[in-house]
Amino acid sequence: MFADTILELLDKALQERKDLFLIDFSVAADNAIKIVIDGDKGVLVEDCVFISRTIEHNLDRETEDFSLEVTSAGATSPLVNNRQYKKNSGRTLKIVTHNQTLEGKLTNVKPEGIEIEWKTREPKPIGKGKVTVKKQMFIPFSDIQEAKVLIKF
Repeated sequence: MFADTILELLDKALQERKDLFLIDFSVAADNAIKIVIDGDKGVLVEDCVFISRTIEHNLDRETEDFSLEVTSAGATSPLVNNRQYKKNSGRTLKIVTHNQTLEGKLTNVKPEGIEIEWKTREPKPIGKGKVTVKKQMFIPFSDIQEAKVLIKF
């Protein structure tokens, strides 16, 4: 099947470039191939070209009509892969869970979830006024509906 051939070629390319990893892959009914990749140190145009050429040069346009699009996961794309979380360690994330939305600095990535920390102002235990308190939370991957890196300027 055409999609299996593409996946084999894609796997071969990613084996050659261990710093890159797959985020999304699809082949539409009209053989429109769409591949989204990310990298441990980001993705350059040359990385997309490498993946594209590895696939395209091993397919025969005489027997199979197709279009191929290789892109990188955008800066505002949700994180979907454990390696993306690791890559963004130390950055501020906006995380939507089943029952809340949080913003915090990603401090640790574990196989089962992530740890974040943030500062908040709370009333002093005694007396008037507020005090800044550092909070931490572990969030299992199963609870995360969406996580995005917050870009600050």
